[in-house]
Amino acid sequence: MSILIVNPNSNVSMTKALEPTIENLNIPALTFTYFTAPLPSPPSIDDAESSQKSADVCFPLLFERLTSYDAFVVACYSDHPLVPLLKMHTGKPVIGIFQASVAHALHVLPREKKFGIITTGKVWEELLTEGVHRFLGGGERFAGVQSTGLAAGELHSVPEKELRRRMERATEELLESGDVGVVCLGCAGLVGLEGVVRGVAERLGLEVKVVDGVIAGMVTAGGLIGCKY
Repeated sequence: MSILIVNPNSNVSMTKALEPTIENLNIPALTFTYFTAPLPSPPSIDDAESSQKSADVCFPLLFERLTSYDAFVVACYSDHPLVPLLKMHTGKPVIGIFQASVAHALHVLPREKKFGIITTGKVWEELLTEGVHRFLGGGERFAGVQSTGLAAGELHSVPEKELRRRMERATEELLESGDVGVVCLGCAGLVGLEGVVRGVAERLGLEVKVVDGVIAGMVTAGGLIGCKY
């Protein structure tokens, strides 16, 4: 069973950063192939306009590959237009890591708690909030979004100490808003940083689960392939 992991921006280093986490899932039945969008797709997807631009570049190239894989994971943490676009042309699973992470969050969320999202740039606070409401039809169990203030393309260029500082600050603000039981890592570029969130939660004396959207997307895609819907 084969999955194509789609990075719809043109930043090859971001694709490379996904590989260790995905390969460490160690699911022998699955094979993974990675796709990085070519130019003129933007190197960082930082708003609705760049999301649409990346979809316009990627779709013709992915359309040619629809018969070659059993499932597709769009590794951009947004309500990305590429997901519904591909679904219009194939009955195979097409998974956005944003939607996958929200679904996983709800599965592990204690009844009295809410889930929240840590993301990159501030523009995503509004965009992801809107996306959650569209996906769930409301936001009763949603605590909101906190941003690090960094663009996705900066995550692999800023000093690690600065990235951790910003992650810690955003996590504190989200957890202190109250009743948060699950935190979603709201960017593919944040893969592997769940330990920072857990560290802040422990310091605040809170029990919090962390959902990595990339892992959620891969597990969801693999499960749906096996179901043969």
